[in-house]
Amino acid sequence: MRIFVALDPPPELRDALSTLQDKLIVGRHVPDDDLHLTLVFLPEIRLPELDELALDLEMLSSGPVAIEIAGLDIFGAENPRSLHAVVTPSPALIHLQAKVATLVRRAGIDLAHRRFVPHVTLARFPARMPPEDHARLGRFLQAHGDWSHPAVAPETLSLYQSTLREDGPRYDPLFSRPLY
Repeated sequence: MRIFVALDPPPELRDALSTLQDKLIVGRHVPDDDLHLTLVFLPEIRLPELDELALDLEMLSSGPVAIEIAGLDIFGAENPRSLHAVVTPSPALIHLQAKVATLVRRAGIDLAHRRFVPHVTLARFPARMPPEDHARLGRFLQAHGDWSHPAVAPETLSLYQSTLREDGPRYDPLFSRPLY
């Protein structure tokens, strides 16, 4: 089972990101309800580990955390895989991500040591984008690459199952709790 732990953007940020997506005419947009900031991604997890992690997440204590958007960027330079909103890595956000990673490891789940790059994915692109779509994406980034949004406080921490499908991943919430 593919799982991720994420912060859910509050409505004002979700709406602003959705409005921004409306200006993008290439790629497969992430549906509004699926916008999130992943703290930890687990490509393979068993049910007993999932139960243990959910219990630990219920007990997680966290102070206020903010999501502040400071521009747009892509993953994959020559062949862009996705477009995302860049989230400023505040000390509180980095601390929360580290706490969640610790809970994952404590639940007996092997977690690769990867650098945390906080972002909210807005769109995904095919493996080979036609040149005209490359140009459209370039113009979009020229016009909106410096898009920003002031800091907002996410209200919930969620555990999602990610199911890969031909038309993109489907996210099903398994657990959600108030962040503080």
